[in-house]
Amino acid sequence: MSAVLTTDHPAWGTCPDGRYVRALRSASGLWWASWGQHELELSCLEGSEDDKPVAVTTEPAALPQSVPSGLREGLVNLGLTRRLANPWLWDAITTAILRQVVRAAQARHLYRTWCRTYGTAVHTPTGQLYVAPEPDRVLELDDDEFATVGVKFHRTALRAAAAAYLEQSESWQSLPPAELIPALISVPRIGPWTASAAACDFTGDFTHYPHADLAVRTWAARIAPDHPWPQTEKVFGTYWRNLAPTERDLHTLTVTTLTWGAHARTAQHIVTRP
Repeated sequence: MSAVLTTDHPAWGTCPDGRYVRALRSASGLWWASWGQHELELSCLEGSEDDKPVAVTTEPAALPQSVPSGLREGLVNLGLTRRLANPWLWDAITTAILRQVVRAAQARHLYRTWCRTYGTAVHTPTGQLYVAPEPDRVLELDDDEFATVGVKFHRTALRAAAAAYLEQSESWQSLPPAELIPALISVPRIGPWTASAAACDFTGDFTHYPHADLAVRTWAARIAPDHPWPQTEKVFGTYWRNLAPTERDLHTLTVTTLTWGAHARTAQHIVTRP
């Protein structure tokens, strides 16, 4: 069965030969990920292989019949989806913060500029890539350095998150998503959307994703344009959750819809919130 990579994380880039590539940090080292010919390859470039990143495989064919037929058909046509769970919680938090109140394309640009300017360079078989600056490095930056890369708006959230992460990361990383989300919300300038997005990225479990998010609503409507989708955010969120009888169904429905959207060619701008 064919498979498709979920490329919602802004670190994924493409090579001239069409492969998707990404550098990432785990608890034990720096890694290079490459996707081509429906296969994910992972190589440890620095450190040990003790904490290998994990790919979460999702099968949209298992979606229940309660999912509208047009949506279900579009998602099943993807084949298996594989999403690399972010092995570094700090990067997941950083990514979610940089997605606050900006367009999706702008968030990708901010993340990549942020990593390239203040992060760690990783020499890979496909060239030099970057991972996010570590939290202690973030706390060293002054206001002008945040402004230089266009993240002046995000500086207070990044600083608060960096300080909290240095104090609490060990306990945070052992929490299930339902407990990690409120722990992150306790940090100033991290709201429910940011906390949920970070937890899903880190755990690979999209059961607790903000299902009424504009991206979910947009892609659902693009996949099944003839379906009478609820027009308000609150009603849509309730409707979406009711389509999935189990948590596994809710994860599958959400992550495969976002996967479809990540590969869609669209000029529409997606705005996220804190």
